[in-house]
Amino acid sequence: MAAKIIDGKSFAAGLRGRIADHVVRLKAEHGITPGLAVVIVGHDPGSQVYVAQKAKQTVEMGMHSEKYELPEDTSEADVLALVRKLNADPAIHGILVQLPVPKQIDPLKIIDTIDPAKDVDCFTPASVGKLAIGLPGPVSCTPLGCLMLLRDTLGDLSGLHAVVVGRSNLVGKPIAQLLLRESCTVTIAHSRTRNLPDLVRQADIVIAAVGRPEMIRGDWIKPGATVIDVGINRIDAPERGEGKTRLLGDVAYKEAAEVAGAITPVPGGVGPMTIACLLANTVTTASLIHGLVPPSDLTA
Repeated sequence: MAAKIIDGKSFAAGLRGRIADHVVRLKAEHGITPGLAVVIVGHDPGSQVYVAQKAKQTVEMGMHSEKYELPEDTSEADVLALVRKLNADPAIHGILVQLPVPKQIDPLKIIDTIDPAKDVDCFTPASVGKLAIGLPGPVSCTPLGCLMLLRDTLGDLSGLHAVVVGRSNLVGKPIAQLLLRESCTVTIAHSRTRNLPDLVRQADIVIAAVGRPEMIRGDWIKPGATVIDVGINRIDAPERGEGKTRLLGDVAYKEAAEVAGAITPVPGGVGPMTIACLLANTVTTASLIHGLVPPSDLTA
């Protein structure tokens, strides 16, 4: 039997509806308009599209949006000065500096300068530490989206064995922390893990976040397992015309869909959740900054 398709696009639309309702409530009851500032340095085409979508959806949710597009040769000092200015701006509750940044800028310095209270990407040491020990606050956007899709698909995750393939600070490590918090048994694997196919075959939940197109094959998947494919790999597609590309996940989708119980497609799975969760995190930080309890349906 073919796997259930986990429709991230539809779930994200519902999440945005809840976000909009919470924004209306914050404005009406507390006079608060959640504000998000996005900073992009340089002209990476993928980043440009992504940042434009973030700004568009922020406004659609009734939130305050600021976008700063800086030239490729902007100095590190100027970016740090902008971040400090946004830290001090009471209209801004979330700050996101789009990565990667040009080589003259140290991304770790940027991350370390962002006020942890406004860290909607959850990269600062304070945010990472809160996640590790279970303190309230936002969590990384993509892992939060993965967790929401898993809960919606499976309900209680307690006792399930999750194998996370990928150990990045962006996805692998935080999703492992979130799954531990859900009482899963968690194994973190990566491209150098020995006997990786055998390990993945033990998983009730597979999180693929390794950044290699179709690395995880269908015969690696335990029958009935739930597969969350975080990979977004753009490859050449000459069959579509000269210069055309297409997106592939980290999982060989057609093979895996014949074995899995449920699976996210690429595109249309985890991707739409990332921006929606960024907006959810901005509502969370706006609430916390003003001493309010954040909405439980927008957090982990």
